[in-house]
Amino acid sequence: MATGTPATKLLNSAGVDFVEHEYDHDPKSASFGLEAAEKLGVDPSRVFKTLIANLDETYAVAIVPVNKQVSLKSLSRTLGAKRATMADPAQAARLTGYVVGGISPLGQKRLLPTVIDATANDFETILVSGGRRGFDIELSPKDLANLLSAVFSEIAS
Repeated sequence: MATGTPATKLLNSAGVDFVEHEYDHDPKSASFGLEAAEKLGVDPSRVFKTLIANLDETYAVAIVPVNKQVSLKSLSRTLGAKRATMADPAQAARLTGYVVGGISPLGQKRLLPTVIDATANDFETILVSGGRRGFDIELSPKDLANLLSAVFSEIAS
């Protein structure tokens, strides 16, 4: 299996249990997250995408189910910001060190304020990008939150 992404290195060094899931990514796919759910045979509400947002003068990470959208109003309220907008994809790639469609919440260049949609707690494990297209990591939402110093909040709509 794939090893050696910053995400897997972080998980291994922290001693966190996780499962790697690889699939053949279709470059024509319109939605990376929905493609992952379909190809891995996993309920889309259990597969989470990693989004980067501008908050006032800084950036933050929103982790939401692939079949939902992030509520920027809820995200900014959760983090005490006046307003939030989606980061430009090129900026998201520069900030995280990952390619768009393969942005993992784990092992980013620097730890940004992170909010995980509260529905993650409905599951024993969730899937997030492992750091490249066609590669997801399954782990407990609590382990994910602990590694990222993240909070849970209702940020998906």
